[in-house]
This record gives sequence, C-alpha cells and structure tokens, in this order.
Amino acid sequence: MRPAAVLLAPGSGSDRTHHTLVALETALAPRPCVRIDFPYRLAGRPFPDRAPVLVSTVVDAVRCLCAEHGLEPSDVLLGGRSMGGRMCSMAVAEGLGAAGLVLVGYPLHPPRKPEQLRTAHFAQVGVPCLFVSGTKDAFATPEELTTATRAIAGPVTHHWVEGGRHELDRYDEQIVAAVAGWIAGL
Repeated sequence: MRPAAVLLAPGSGSDRTHHTLVALETALAPRPCVRIDFPYRLAGRPFPDRAPVLVSTVVDAVRCLCAEHGLEPSDVLLGGRSMGGRMCSMAVAEGLGAAGLVLVGYPLHPPRKPEQLRTAHFAQVGVPCLFVSGTKDAFATPEELTTATRAIAGPVTHHWVEGGRHELDRYDEQIVAAVAGWIAGL
C-alpha cells in the first residue's frame, strides 16, 4: 500500500481540524495519517512563523510519524492546504524524502500580485505531485499554475475544481476523489 502513511498540514488561516484535511484522513484510512498544527497556531498567534520554522515543523512531524510506524520518509505522502502544502513542498525541495505531494490550493502568489511567485524551490522537487486548484483561485489561475509547475522535476498532475475559489469550500468530495484516484496510480 504505497504510500504507507500521510502527513497533512493546514493553510495559514486554519488548523489541523480543517474539514478538507479531516475528509482526506478519513478517505485514506487505514493508512496512518497525521494532521499537524504549526507552532504559531499552537501558541495562539494569528500570523505564521517564517518559512524555516514551518518547514522544520513538517520535517520533525515526518520523523516522528516514521519512527512511530517503522517507515522511511519516502513511504510518506505529504501535503495539505495552501501554505501547509507549500511548506511540505519546500521541505521536499530541501531534501526530505516523500512518496509524493498533494497540494490543495497551492498559493502560487499573493492575490493580485502575480509577479511575487512562490516557486524558487520547484526545480528541486523530484517526487510525484498532485495540484488540486479552483479555476477561480486568486492565488493562481490555471494558466499560471500550469506554466509554473513545468519547473518541477517530478511528474505533475493537475485537478481543476470548476468555479472553485482558493478556499475550495464545499468541494471536499471532489478533492478526496481526485486524491484517492491519483494515489491509486502511483
């Protein structure tokens, strides 16, 4: 059963109880799944820590998950919503092993600032990637995301949620189906 485990991280405005992360955990059972919170959330602060702290949180959580279940990082599927998925992709780019990345609502750039791309690490990502994005996402149009992900060294799959905005509320069933189908093809 590849991947053998899953680690999911929330977006900047939510926590580990986000409905999409819970739906993914439920659908991907019986694989062990860890939904993490970032330190700023645990401390009750409203704004995210800097990327090195967030990436380190992902790396530490993967190490704990692997130690608990006798796995290697390459057995673990990483991903999450928005910023959480981005931090997972940055951890992989920095050398963390992974079975693949599931990036739901990847924040390619801030809204209305397409010149501020968050892609410098893409060329160092060599694992299979699934991007699930809304066609009306202010953080990345389908054209922008398709163009940017060409820099990723690993195979990339896109799933477009027609009419979906960045938050992708009310689309959990479609997201879960896309992720489950993609995993079945790994």
